[in-house]
Amino acid sequence: MKQKKAKMSLEKKHNLTGWAFLIPAALLIFIFCFYPMIQAIILSFTKKGSGFAGLANYQRILKDKTFQQCLFNTVFYFIIQVPVMLLLALGLAQLLNSPKIKGKSIFRTLIFLPCATSLVSYSMIFKSLFAQDGLVNNIITTLGFDRVDWFQNAWAARFVIIIALIWRWTGYNMVFYLAGLQNIDDSVYEASYIDGATPFQQFMKITIPLLRPTILLTAIMSTSGTLQLFDESVNLTSGGPGKSTMTLAHYVYNISFVETPKFNYAAAISVFILVSVAVLSAIQMKVGDKRD
Repeated sequence: MKQKKAKMSLEKKHNLTGWAFLIPAALLIFIFCFYPMIQAIILSFTKKGSGFAGLANYQRILKDKTFQQCLFNTVFYFIIQVPVMLLLALGLAQLLNSPKIKGKSIFRTLIFLPCATSLVSYSMIFKSLFAQDGLVNNIITTLGFDRVDWFQNAWAARFVIIIALIWRWTGYNMVFYLAGLQNIDDSVYEASYIDGATPFQQFMKITIPLLRPTILLTAIMSTSGTLQLFDESVNLTSGGPGKSTMTLAHYVYNISFVETPKFNYAAAISVFILVSVAVLSAIQMKVGDKRD
């Protein structure tokens, strides 16, 4: 009986120690994440001043041409950039996981380095690369084509943002895939090789199914990041020409701090982004998680 009481007291001590570590972190998360989120949701249902506005701010979203333009831009970046980036990251991870490649650590570091680059620094680099007299236009003219005014043409500017995003985040996702590939036992591939499976069949029937949780994770993170895209829109193109490359997050910033402040309307757009991220993530979880 005494041993049981001693055991229970030890368990209680362990529980109390765990809660002592958890509570400060949970409080910080609530104060800096959930409380502002709740306040933003409440703010989205109010009008300028302090009155209750109901769904007025959300109804305004449906009529806002700038919002529609920003939504189109954000969705366009998401549809083009995320699949290309993840496929490229998966291909590079598969290549750099091969034992036949020498100096893999150097290549891995070089591919991951863009992710560690300062946002402002890499924006300045891309601005100089795609300038009228930049390296990209010099290569184009050398090949016999006309110069492209990358930042004055809406579609060209959008593709500059997509190229910049792929350059910056491919290495980041590649690291996740490398970690997943290194957890796959070589004996699985050896057994399939003995059975006559080709490298493509091994990739499709072994690698992809076993990497599904990692692919799902990177897809959700990339979706969330792209729908909240801000830095590239601000630093690379300033949302221009006009507002043809502006993202939803950039628009929220503008109507909160650049133009006459409309915090209630900005909160409504922020809630729209939150719901969009949650819905798309839930769909990806439903489609991608095949566990029984």
